[in-house]
Amino acid sequence: MSVVLDAFTVITVTAGLVFFLAGTVGLLRFPDALTRLHALTKADNLGLGLIVLGLLPQCPDITSALKLIAIWVLVQFAGASASQLIAQFVRRNEPGP
Repeated sequence: MSVVLDAFTVITVTAGLVFFLAGTVGLLRFPDALTRLHALTKADNLGLGLIVLGLLPQCPDITSALKLIAIWVLVQFAGASASQLIAQFVRRNEPGP
């Protein structure tokens, strides 16, 4: 059973890293700040979720698993708040039509 859990961990962490890489490519390639922000936040949220999901079977006890989940939830809230603040700043400072 340990081999199956290890394989699951490797697959999900690798998928999470692929999403992080896709978000980075979007950050570098998209033309304006709002599309860059969208690509980065969506890909990073999913990437971190997959990494946490992959690490959960490797936790020795429930406390460690709950800490990982708490980190993921806090990063979700922080990312949402930061992206809203950045989007508001960009919308206020963009030139009018």
